[in-house]
Amino acid sequence: MLQEGKVEYGFGPHLMLDCYGCPTEKLGDVDFIFETLDKFPDKIEMTKLMPPYVFKYKGKVKDDWGVSGVVLIAESHITIHTFPEKQHAFVDIFSCKEFDAAQAAAYLIKLFEAKKHDIQLLNRGMDFQRDVRQSVDIVGGDRRAFFERPRLTIN
Repeated sequence: MLQEGKVEYGFGPHLMLDCYGCPTEKLGDVDFIFETLDKFPDKIEMTKLMPPYVFKYKGKVKDDWGVSGVVLIAESHITIHTFPEKQHAFVDIFSCKEFDAAQAAAYLIKLFEAKKHDIQLLNRGMDFQRDVRQSVDIVGGDRRAFFERPRLTIN
């Protein structure tokens, strides 16, 4: 279950979705991954900057082939990596803008027909200051504390 709430500090949410037991045919289909990445930004109200870049790859191990793709969004990026022979898909959504992570994950789990899944949601860039005035207040407070601290005297 994903915890809902607004990120007040930091850069933004990073949803990591691991899907297991997905149909091999879907995971090996470049067109399916392209279409998913092409349409998904609109579903989560993100701004696509370019068409997705999707390619099929073959690893050194025979069954480590799959499809990988990325779409850059104004808010950051969305990636998909698949391993059809292992029936696994891995999706990352990283954004500086809030989005409904629970709804996004549910949509992708259904789309990929995952029999099992793992979800992680992180707040990235916790030291990233969104508000410059807030940064000024923090730095000003640190400076005041520095100059008001007890001094060591050397005899």
